[in-house]
Amino acid sequence: MTILATCLSAMRGWHRPLVANATLLFAVTLVSAVGLLVDDRLLMGESVWVKPMKFGFAMGVYGLTLAWLLSRLSKGRRFGWWLGTVFAVAGLLDVGAVVYAAAHGTFSHFNTNAEPVAQTVRTVFSIGVMPLLLITLIIAVLVLIQRTGDRAMTRALRAGLGLAVASMVVALWLSNSAGRAPRTVTDANGNQVSMLGGHGIGDPDGNGMFLTNWSTTGGDLRVPHFVGLHAIQVLLLITAILGVLAASHGWLRDERVRARLVGVAGLGYTGVFAVLTWQAKRGIPVTRLDGQTLIAFAGVAVFTLVAAAAVVVAARRRSASPADAMPARISSAASADASPSPPARSRS
Repeated sequence: MTILATCLSAMRGWHRPLVANATLLFAVTLVSAVGLLVDDRLLMGESVWVKPMKFGFAMGVYGLTLAWLLSRLSKGRRFGWWLGTVFAVAGLLDVGAVVYAAAHGTFSHFNTNAEPVAQTVRTVFSIGVMPLLLITLIIAVLVLIQRTGDRAMTRALRAGLGLAVASMVVALWLSNSAGRAPRTVTDANGNQVSMLGGHGIGDPDGNGMFLTNWSTTGGDLRVPHFVGLHAIQVLLLITAILGVLAASHGWLRDERVRARLVGVAGLGYTGVFAVLTWQAKRGIPVTRLDGQTLIAFAGVAVFTLVAAAAVVVAARRRSASPADAMPARISSAASADASPSPPARSRS
C-alpha cells in the first residue's frame, strides 16, 4: 500500500489524460490475457486476444512515458498538454479498433472486406494512426529545443523520441513492401477475408514466433517497429543506471561523461534499429539471420564497445589527474564566492 501511495504521489504532476490512457490500456492487457484462457478462437494459429494484449501493453507503456515527459517541459507546456491529450484519444481509438476486431474474431490490419466490422476498423485507423506519428514528431521537436533534465537524460529523450518517430515511419514504409497482391485467408469464424499487404516481407502472413508472432519465414516490419518504439525506455533505463553508478564511481559524476555514454548507447541502438530494418526489407526472418546481417550486427557491436571504452578511459584519466580536477574545484569555489550573500538584518 505504501509503494502504491508513493507511486501515485510521484505521478501527481504527470499528464493526466495520458495517465488515464495508460490505465485503460493496461486494463485492456489484463482483459485480453484472460481472453487467452477462456476464448479458444484462433487467427492464423494464435488466439484472437494476443494482438489486443500486445497493443494494450506497448501503447500503455509508451503513453505513460509521454505522460512523465510532458510534465518535464519548460517551454510549450500548454501546447504539449494538448498534444498529449490528442495522443491519448488517438491511442485509445487505435487499440479500441484492434479489440473490436478481435472480439468479432477477424483481422484488424490489412483487412479489405466490405463487411461492417472491417469498414469500422479501417475508418478508425484512418483517423487515429497519423496523429500518433505527427504528435510524436512534434514532441520530439519540443524536447530538441530545450533541456528536460541533465545532459544525459536530455540526450536519452531526444534519441529515444527520434527512434520512435523512425519506427512509425518504417512501419508505414515496410507495410507497402509486404506484397500488394491480394489474397484470401480464413478468420476465427470460418469466414473468408480479403487481405492486401501484411506484416511479413516476402511472406506477407508468415509463420509467427510464440507470443510476438514475428515471422519465421520472412522479414517482419514489427521487429524494427517494436525496437524503435521502445528505445526511449531503454535509453532512460541506461541513464538511470549510470546515475546510480555515479554514487560509487567518481569519474561518472560528471554529467558530460554520462551524456557521452548515453550518446554512444543511442548510436549503438540506432545501428541495431537500422540493421533490423535492412534485414526485414530483404525478407530475412529474425530467427534465421544471414551472414550479411550478422556482420552488420558485429560492426555495430564493435563500434559501440570501442566508443564506450574510449569515453570511459578518457573520463577515468581526467578523474585521476589532479591538474584536471583543480579547475573544477576552482570553478566551484568561484561560483560559491559569486553567489549573492543573504542581506544583513538591520539593527533597530
